[in-house]
Amino acid sequence: YDWYVLELSSFQLDGMFRFKADVGVLMNITPDHLDRYDYSFEKYAASKMRITQNQNSANYFVYSADDETILRQIEQHEIKAKELPFMIHSAIASGAGDAYLVEPTEFIATVGKKSLKIDTSRLKIKGQHNTYNAMAAVLATLAAGIEPEQVEKSLYDFNAIEHRLEPVGTKEDIEYINDSKATNVDSAWYALESMTRPTVWIAGGTDKGSTYAPLFDLAQKKVHTLISMGVDNARLEKEFTGIVPNIISCHTFEEAMQAVVRSAHKGDAVLLSPACASFDLFKNYEQRGEMFKAWVRENILNK
Repeated sequence: YDWYVLELSSFQLDGMFRFKADVGVLMNITPDHLDRYDYSFEKYAASKMRITQNQNSANYFVYSADDETILRQIEQHEIKAKELPFMIHSAIASGAGDAYLVEPTEFIATVGKKSLKIDTSRLKIKGQHNTYNAMAAVLATLAAGIEPEQVEKSLYDFNAIEHRLEPVGTKEDIEYINDSKATNVDSAWYALESMTRPTVWIAGGTDKGSTYAPLFDLAQKKVHTLISMGVDNARLEKEFTGIVPNIISCHTFEEAMQAVVRSAHKGDAVLLSPACASFDLFKNYEQRGEMFKAWVRENILNK
């Protein structure tokens, strides 16, 4: 969940729907890839707002009104498109439409005269971040001309994507979760936030220069063991010393998985959510996630 441009003006779906609007979606602006922006968060944030630069008054701009950085950037940029904010904690109205919680597990999304209520407890994708994702998806598709009934059916039928809080399986009441796509701190935050069991957390890889501070509170409350997996684990381990009771340094994938076996106990969750890029030990995050799933299935679930 980052930022997307939906070029929908001439796309046809199943021969039935013809979209009539261009929609830009900005999910959040949190520190990532700072090594590409002279380690300047302001430069990085400004680059995200380029999503709006070619939009006009016939287009829609979907964005998180809970993200303070986005709100500051909006004040600094001329937004020509119709604004469609979505929010869980804020209260921002827009004449074009919006999405907001009406109950802990329900939100209403409105675009023009079209409106849809979604029961998040019926979604197959869980977690606060997926409530945000669902809000953005409903606003974008309604703006693009899809009928509410079709949006509702598609959302309730949607399965979790591979490598993003993907359940791998449960054995001896230990749950294994592949969140290899969490290559930055913000993504890992949402993964940890969604954990309901004591957690063995596998993290580490190529550091992007972001602070780990946003993870401290969740790690302290939910993680009993941090398995750092990477060529250089020094910074990660230093940051979480005193926050996570048990930190195990591993420099190979096999070493990390053996540490999982020693550390996970009945009732735990084992979460691969690295908060870092994968390029030190793996070709990409997909390979990292595939290797994790294959190892768990071969050495734990199928034994």
